Amino acid sequence: MEEPVARRTATSEADAARASSEGAAGASSRRGIRYEDDLYTWAREQVALLRARRFDEIDVDLVAEELEDLSKREFSKLYSALRVLLMHMLKWDQQPEHRTASWIYSIREQRRRFDRLLRESPGLKSRLEEALADAYPDARDWAADETHLPPDEFPAACPYTWDEIRDRPFDLDSVKK
Repeated sequence: MEEPVARRTATSEADAARASSEGAAGASSRRGIRYEDDLYTWAREQVALLRARRFDEIDVDLVAEELEDLSKREFSKLYSALRVLLMHMLKWDQQPEHRTASWIYSIREQRRRFDRLLRESPGLKSRLEEALADAYPDARDWAADETHLPPDEFPAACPYTWDEIRDRPFDLDSVKK
């Protein structure tokens, strides 16, 4: 009986990744390339081994570590989008005479990033309050730096509801011309 194409492809990918990595490293090892030597090739090899269902050859501890790091990076993206969004909202409210269209564009872009992250990783919704608690003080300090105002000119706690953060309208007509 012939092996399914998907399994043959995954197996050949793992073998190709291993052969490539072994050639680059100059020495053969049971697991192929070392994580410390080439993260990209190591990751591709681990994926190929998973797809080939060669579980006994997978570097389980490092794969788990990389998956954990991936989840941290997703949270960091959420924090970053919120920080930029909140900073521009604070500047908008604090200095109406200095409003620019670029602030509106930045608010829109950060909202898109925020929404896309929550669509692609709905599990992040359980960490929204944590992201807000982390992002607001940094956004407040950043807004103070950009406006040359003391931080205590801005609210100590986030003044916005989630509905305002996600949907409050910002009007180009109120931008100084």
